[in-house]
Amino acid sequence: MEKFRRRTYSGIGEIIADMRTAMSRFKEIRPLMRGKTIDPAFRERLMLTVTEVNGCRYCSYAHAQQALAKGVSQEEIESLGKGMFNGSPAEEMPALLYAQHWAETNGQPDPKARERMVEQYGSNTTDKVELALRMIRIGNLWGNTMDYILYRLSLGRWNPDK
Repeated sequence: MEKFRRRTYSGIGEIIADMRTAMSRFKEIRPLMRGKTIDPAFRERLMLTVTEVNGCRYCSYAHAQQALAKGVSQEEIESLGKGMFNGSPAEEMPALLYAQHWAETNGQPDPKARERMVEQYGSNTTDKVELALRMIRIGNLWGNTMDYILYRLSLGRWNPDK
């Protein structure tokens, strides 16, 4: 059986930790998702960046559509889907690189990287960005975990990575 390559939840403890974080910040999520705390196009770029690292096909499709609706070009969306930032606004580049690092480290970024983020954007915006990153991580890992269950139930015959 070929290996399942996408990142999934590794256990119930990881799921609980993500859910606890989301629930503790529940009142902040709606304004974030409605574009009241950070620019919606910026938020979609962040989400596409994390989704590219985690490889969730569901989130990739949904957030590409949302990004288009928020004015992000098709070319930029394709670039973000390849882990590159061609066409992304220069002022967002540090945050996009941070989002990529954040996802690659499974939500445990290097403290110095976070310090640089705070220096660039301030603690309030950094906090909102990290909430967006956490929300897309939850979606990515849930989607990938469901695909993994299907993969296992099919004894590896159904592999979404093929």
